[in-house]
Amino acid sequence: MQKGQIRVNTENIFPIIKKFLYSEHDIFLRELISNATDATQKVKTLSSIGEAKGELGELRIDVVLDAKEKTLTFSDRGVGMTKEEVDKYLNQVAFSGAEEFLEKYKDASIIGHFGLGFYSAFMVAEKVEVITQSHNLDAPTVYWSCDGSPEFELYEVEKKDRGTKIILHINEESKEFLDAYKVKSVLDKFCKFLPIPIYFTDVAEEKKADDVEKSINNTNPIWVRKPSDLTKEDYENFYKELYPYNETPLFWIHLNVDYPFNLTGILYFPKIKQSHEIQKDKIQLYSNQVFVTDEVKEIVPEFLMLLQGVIDSPDIPLNVSRSYLQGDPNVRKINAHITKKVADKLEEIFRNERTEFEAKWESLGLFVKYGMMTDDKFLEKANKFLVMEDTAGKFHTIEEYKMATETLQKNKDGKQVIIYTTNPVQQDAYIQAAVAKGYCVVKMETLVDAAFINNMEMKWENTTFVRVDADIVDNLIDKQEGTDSVLSKDETENLKKLFEFPVSDLHVTIEVKGLSETAAPVVATRPEFMRRMKDMGAVGGGMTAFYAQMPDEVTLTVNGNHRIYQSLLKESDTEAQGKQIRNLADLALLSQGLLKGAELTNFINRSVELMEGGK
Repeated sequence: MQKGQIRVNTENIFPIIKKFLYSEHDIFLRELISNATDATQKVKTLSSIGEAKGELGELRIDVVLDAKEKTLTFSDRGVGMTKEEVDKYLNQVAFSGAEEFLEKYKDASIIGHFGLGFYSAFMVAEKVEVITQSHNLDAPTVYWSCDGSPEFELYEVEKKDRGTKIILHINEESKEFLDAYKVKSVLDKFCKFLPIPIYFTDVAEEKKADDVEKSINNTNPIWVRKPSDLTKEDYENFYKELYPYNETPLFWIHLNVDYPFNLTGILYFPKIKQSHEIQKDKIQLYSNQVFVTDEVKEIVPEFLMLLQGVIDSPDIPLNVSRSYLQGDPNVRKINAHITKKVADKLEEIFRNERTEFEAKWESLGLFVKYGMMTDDKFLEKANKFLVMEDTAGKFHTIEEYKMATETLQKNKDGKQVIIYTTNPVQQDAYIQAAVAKGYCVVKMETLVDAAFINNMEMKWENTTFVRVDADIVDNLIDKQEGTDSVLSKDETENLKKLFEFPVSDLHVTIEVKGLSETAAPVVATRPEFMRRMKDMGAVGGGMTAFYAQMPDEVTLTVNGNHRIYQSLLKESDTEAQGKQIRNLADLALLSQGLLKGAELTNFINRSVELMEGGK
């Protein structure tokens, strides 16, 4: 029997491993299963070139929980180790057997790092035992054990079958890993798609005679298969496997790149209609089918964080850190490639299946607009397939909209004016007035539209956006003098004074203009600039936050040509006159959703009084 000390740079390595090697202690399961997978892949490679003798047999990994004995055991029928290899790989912390094997055999499917990964077992175990038989059947079976100190035992034992068995004696602080549900859930998280079948056994669970043994993982997920071999049902079923409670996705993109970096995966475009659904289910990052993380911000462009699915790249190590991702050139290439693939797919669907594309725009629009704001390369491509739906339900690309509105919607500076609504129901009166003048009003009612409008005004040449209720309809494109008022100068002044009363929480500007006789007696509009600043302040905070606290600005445009004022100006009862004037103003404010609280209550009470003939 050999005894000795594990060769490390410091005797404090074990406390460091136990506390700081990984932020999540359950990662030890991933590491040990990865090592077992690694060993199995190695023996397959060696067998294929004649260096591993004998029958391969059933290649599988077993995880056995014995809560009574406080052990968790991992067994594989992989390549195994000789006594010299055990000494080399287990007694020299952080030495990776996979790296040496890769160098010799160039087998990209070797994923584990037998070194620090193996020592993650000491995060949860007070003692670790290893029994291993090399694929070289002439070599003896070897036993190794360590109790978490730098000391180990290593000796030969009775011959066993090829492979390795690792027995963890779970420590008191890690009793949660003696719970079958906990172990199965962690295995499902990290090992769901590993290429070698994994079987879990709970010794305490009573087995029935008709129980069929079933692996816990899908060894052949569709992202490792050829797209030409897959059907629509395959993609949809895999999505259900990832996200069982979600609706069928809009469509998907199958990634398959082997140069200048390795990347496979499937990205799904989910149906998103409500803001609270965003980020509910994230993209999962794998390295050779081993789960790494679902925090993929540095790998996937920010606007595509709304997507779902799987990305698998052996170029990204298992023990990945954010700082590593930020500086890695492969990650930047992957990021750019994903952006291009998504843009190409969207353009393809738009070009070949425009009707279907428009039908899905409610969900797609969020991705596209967010991408156009944050990624200039995506913006270039997206300008071709961004669509805007008008209030009649027709969709326009930006070029189609400009062509349709070329004559009527260019201002005196030559800029194309895109008239939009954020609430077609509430702003219906303004929409009808704009449409009557031949204008095309598009819907901008998603949670990103306020920022999108501001952003596109900076990126699109000679284009400006105006909300349909930003001014009276005659002034939406250019400020105009308007129709002459039938009121005299004195009557205009008197009428303006009648409307000059305070309104709680509003900054009101009064103007009297000669609009058409059929226009409303009072039109409430909200100046575009200040309304946008308030909207941005309410959503984004930061430097614009103080705008959100300012009172709403509103302009009340009194239509001097409306016949109601002919009688109101002659009304001798000033109290009745005041009530009717106030009601006309309140009706206009109500159309903008600006009449609230006590002001709304007063309006209702006053309306009842006037209907009853009260003064």
